[in-house]
Amino acid sequence: MAVYFDEKQVIEGTATGFTNAAIEAAIVHCRALLEFAGLAAGPTATSLSASLKRRTDDHGIEQFCGSPITVAEAVAYYLGSAAEAESALAYVIYLANKGLAHTTTSFTKHDDGTRLLEIAFRGVPELICNRFYIARGVEPPDYKLPERPRAA
Repeated sequence: MAVYFDEKQVIEGTATGFTNAAIEAAIVHCRALLEFAGLAAGPTATSLSASLKRRTDDHGIEQFCGSPITVAEAVAYYLGSAAEAESALAYVIYLANKGLAHTTTSFTKHDDGTRLLEIAFRGVPELICNRFYIARGVEPPDYKLPERPRAA
């Protein structure tokens, strides 16, 4: 990988120098959006709970839309099973809390986490667009990247 600014190379390395940071940022951002929505990690790595434990300076969706998002609402936008959606959303919170904050053996690239992250990365924006923007009559941001064929 080579990154250039003003035609000057400023970074060189492998693609993971970018992809690792991008994936970690996405995990933390998903966690922040889920917490804004009023959701928190449940008692297990694959369960959610509704959380109204806010500090006085925290902003939450209820300040804009009247109520936080329930677990049932959060999983309703997913076309698969509700249990799978809950697992994916809970897993992204769990991973942000445990897998990124310090070294742990609870996450490997060979477990089911990769699939759950993909579900969460697609589901969190849909949840926020539907329950925050559209629910308030506001046009949601165009966040989806244009699709293109995968390079051979």
